[in-house]
Amino acid sequence: MSIAIRLESLGKLYRLGGIGTGTLSSDLSRTWAKLQGKPDPLAKIDDSSHHSKHSDQTVWALRDFTLDVPQGTILGIVGRNGAGKSTLLKMLSRITAPTTGQICVKGRIASLLEVGTGFHPELTGRENIYLNGAILGMSRQEITSRLDEIVEFSGCERFIHTPVKRYSSGMTVRLGFAVAAYLECEILVVDEVLAVGDMEFQRKCIGRMRDVAQSGRTVLFVSHNLGSIETLCSDAIRIDHGRLTDQGSPTEVVQRYLDAEANDTQQKLSSNASRHIKSVRLLNDNDDPRDRFLVDDTVIFEAELTADMDLDDPRFGFVISKPGVGRIATLHTDVQYSSRWSVSGSTRVRAIWRNIPLNVGQYRVDASLWRHDRELETLLGCAQFDIEMRDVYGTGSLPDPHYQGHVVPDASWEISNESAAR
Repeated sequence: MSIAIRLESLGKLYRLGGIGTGTLSSDLSRTWAKLQGKPDPLAKIDDSSHHSKHSDQTVWALRDFTLDVPQGTILGIVGRNGAGKSTLLKMLSRITAPTTGQICVKGRIASLLEVGTGFHPELTGRENIYLNGAILGMSRQEITSRLDEIVEFSGCERFIHTPVKRYSSGMTVRLGFAVAAYLECEILVVDEVLAVGDMEFQRKCIGRMRDVAQSGRTVLFVSHNLGSIETLCSDAIRIDHGRLTDQGSPTEVVQRYLDAEANDTQQKLSSNASRHIKSVRLLNDNDDPRDRFLVDDTVIFEAELTADMDLDDPRFGFVISKPGVGRIATLHTDVQYSSRWSVSGSTRVRAIWRNIPLNVGQYRVDASLWRHDRELETLLGCAQFDIEMRDVYGTGSLPDPHYQGHVVPDASWEISNESAAR
């Protein structure tokens, strides 16, 4: 099989700190910290980044990365924030150059990495379509032949002659994906930016990526929605601390990634190393800790949060997922709690799920704390629980999750026979 992308010993080294700070106060703060032997107070770097052994002023975002991607593959890329996923895609898209190694690409690359990437804000949507096509080396006639498909897919017909700077983030993403997916390219690169779109648009995007791969082109897909990785992709890799650590079938790679993250989470919780989420417990309606429940039970999801300084207007949630299936439900303060709140000192939060309708099986719990648009901490696999069956309908028949699905609905039937009624 022909190789679409070949990466050989790829590496990207960034320098931390004092380039282009722009203000005298920033430079003075850095100089004072350096004289005291303290780290740069203004350095923006994720805790999970892998620092160089040779200097505390540099960081390897990607290192010794070797990979072959066959033509026609939909490659899913998983890894925690700061692992190097976006750096890899930016190098493939020629936004940034590698420090070491070599990139060999067969064909043209269309990328959708961030909202608005590749768009000129002063140009209209239509003009930006022609601009992106020209960058890919397409003639005006080739772009025109695809224009109607792009506009229809994006759903931006009414605004196609409006400057892109007036588009919402959702409109920009829809148009950006349509441009990347319908213009002639051999490789499509899509980052987590699809999370901005609504469910219907995400469904259309997944369908389009399948069509692209079936036509013999290659797709690289980064997402924290692991269910999408499992259902869409034909192959998957995991990146950790800038290195390729796993490769194989999407289901196996995702499961090993979740297992590793769950082990890391449990170590953090047991050693009190987590920053904000200090404990997660599952309780029954008597406040007794449990990890087994019956269908239709009440399950209380409880977390203890802490912060050195008061966190006003935070966002907190639990994600319930099932191995091999993906996300089943989300309990989140954004949609289920309308009052203002804060994390002050030690704060206990609880989500009470009454009459839990989940079918038999084992479920995993993730917890995540955000403030505004910044993720403060996410713990994957911080708890798990089993649901066992009871005769909730009183019929003696028990729903099988393989046939009836993963939800046990609170439903009843009414049947009338009109001929018998006469």
